[in-house]
Amino acid sequence: FKAAGVDEITVITGGDREKVEVLVNNSAHTVFNPAFAKGEMLSSVQVGMARLKPGTEATLITLGDQPQVKERSVRLIVDVYRQSGASIVVPSFQMRRGHPWLLARQHWDEIQRMRPPESLRDFLNRHTDEIPYVPIDNNSILQDLDTPEDYRNLKP
Repeated sequence: FKAAGVDEITVITGGDREKVEVLVNNSAHTVFNPAFAKGEMLSSVQVGMARLKPGTEATLITLGDQPQVKERSVRLIVDVYRQSGASIVVPSFQMRRGHPWLLARQHWDEIQRMRPPESLRDFLNRHTDEIPYVPIDNNSILQDLDTPEDYRNLKP
């Protein structure tokens, strides 16, 4: 994300807060999600969005278990946002939505008002007609690396 020119990076932490904060080591801001144990991504996004600087016009929402997302994918998503004026931009691989996706400030209040069992998938489904999908030529936007073995297998 830094290589792609993202100005502000915020990492939302949960159960392994201290370990993650040490690993981040000033390369990004960290914010603790006190509701992490409920296992809902929505609460992490809400906590993170609440901490963004007032002048921030949009945010990229990504998953911590997707470190393999390519710099050029991030750049493409941001470029489509800048060129199209769309308020939501989502990458896709073989017609499947992935991460990171971009969300303009005009939608943040709607996200903040959401409560489980609503999810971010529900949000995207409500706005599907507004979304330009950015075709990505690799499945890095879909893959989750959930174990150390997954990560080792990805590394060349």
